[in-house]
Amino acid sequence: MGHDRSALDRAGDPGYSAAMDLIIFDLDGTLINSEAILLAAQVETFARHGLVHPGREAGLGIVGLTLNVALMRLAGLEQPDEALTETYREVFGAMRLQAETDAALDEPLFPGVAETLGLLAARPGLKLGIATGKSRRGADYIIERHGWQNLFATIQTADDAPSKPHPGMILRAMAETGAAPERTAMVGDSSFDIEMAVAASVVPVAVSWGFQPPASLVALGARHVLDGFADLPGALGLRDPAAFSEPV
Repeated sequence: MGHDRSALDRAGDPGYSAAMDLIIFDLDGTLINSEAILLAAQVETFARHGLVHPGREAGLGIVGLTLNVALMRLAGLEQPDEALTETYREVFGAMRLQAETDAALDEPLFPGVAETLGLLAARPGLKLGIATGKSRRGADYIIERHGWQNLFATIQTADDAPSKPHPGMILRAMAETGAAPERTAMVGDSSFDIEMAVAASVVPVAVSWGFQPPASLVALGARHVLDGFADLPGALGLRDPAAFSEPV
């Protein structure tokens, strides 16, 4: 089971709720392992523009931001470069087609994701959502590929709100679902996810298998760090089926 931010009794934590209205998930690095295709697309994009890619750590460190902002930071620019962004979209689109026959570019789910999402979605009173730096088109591709069309009550993308870590995506998700902040959790692998959750006053949950070190996410305010996706219900006090629908 994942470990909490501290050894304090969770029941005594004023921000802890054993019942949740809404659990929001990041995509890249949290639900799907897209490292290979993201880095490959970055490297090829930079090469086409005569730029030197700064390496794996830097490349993964900007995943989660809206694309034009992410590329701006990765290239060390002061403002977004539309040509760079359009090249990336072209390269990534071609690589996604290539991934249909090239397993090296595949975007598999992390272990336990499909099973745990299915269990959570079956619980009355609990809604699931997505908050991603992907475009709506990119998010729709992932949702369709995995048969998630009826799984998420709210989907927030780079087309809907300001880039993470601005809290806009979470605020919109709560408004659409009627969820209360103290009964909402944001699950992600990046500093942007945790900072966004803290800014929106929801429960920040980090994963240990993503693109950024868990220790840095705890320092930013992550209340839980999951060692496996199946640990999520227990971390949020949802292991007892009654807790999914009955407020404490």
